[in-house]
Amino acid sequence: MDLFQLETFLTVAREGSFSRAAKKLYRTQPAVSQTIRKLEDEIGEPLFDRSSREGILTDSGKVLLEYAEKLLNMRGEAMDALQELKEMNKGKLSIAANEFTCLYLLPVLNDFRRIHPMIRVTIERSLASRIPDELLNHSVEMGVLTFRPEDGLRSIVVYRDELAFVVPPTHPLASAAEVSVKQLGAEYFVAHHVPSPYRAKVLETFQRKKVPLHMDVELPTIEAIKKFVAMGNGVALIPAICVEAELQRGDLVAMPVKDLMFERKLRLVYRKNASLSHAAQAFLKIAEQFAEREGGRYLFQPER
Repeated sequence: MDLFQLETFLTVAREGSFSRAAKKLYRTQPAVSQTIRKLEDEIGEPLFDRSSREGILTDSGKVLLEYAEKLLNMRGEAMDALQELKEMNKGKLSIAANEFTCLYLLPVLNDFRRIHPMIRVTIERSLASRIPDELLNHSVEMGVLTFRPEDGLRSIVVYRDELAFVVPPTHPLASAAEVSVKQLGAEYFVAHHVPSPYRAKVLETFQRKKVPLHMDVELPTIEAIKKFVAMGNGVALIPAICVEAELQRGDLVAMPVKDLMFERKLRLVYRKNASLSHAAQAFLKIAEQFAEREGGRYLFQPER
């Protein structure tokens, strides 16, 4: 039993005539009769009373009529839903990011929501180390990473970030044009307790320079670190994208550290062989347009 057979059956039942159904379906009457006969053979029951020319339904035909209408209505609903997805009137997009990389998404997401307000967007908070597996397991459709993923995932560089050394405005180093790692040996750092490539590079630099690194306080979020330092508690090394607002307001002051000028690239990542949803394709297009408009640190460079 297929939808074509059911559509033919439903047309005959509604028209009350094989000949009128044939005209409506733009087929010959023998072709319509043959389709109904095949359907009856499959079911094992007659669907129309052949003693009447009016296409009167048998009891079996009446039962099938109800289900045929439901199935064909569902087909119509499915086609409408698919069309809505294509036209971006419905759909969803899930992206995995951590506290830091999520900040890249916000201005791009602002553009996306303005253009496609009917799309439901979920940003799943996740550790960067887990995002590749979440993508490959189909838990999310896209992710944001600061490292180039391994095989099975495709990546696009979308932002260049750097490490910012920040202090409260009242700190003695706040007026310095530049500081050295040696000077930082006397400072007390407020650190993020989650391991990261930035943290590993900082530790390696201090060890190589034989400078002590005092991390007396570790906090769970970058937001907490910023507020604690702004209150006058030590200094911190934070991704620059995370402190733009605080630097503009004057809550924190940043200055370069010659040996700690590390650049990090943010990447939009997705499954290499996946058929991206219309929503995901639209998000990538908007990310590309955003980079073209804003320039600077914003990029759109696919990686091989």
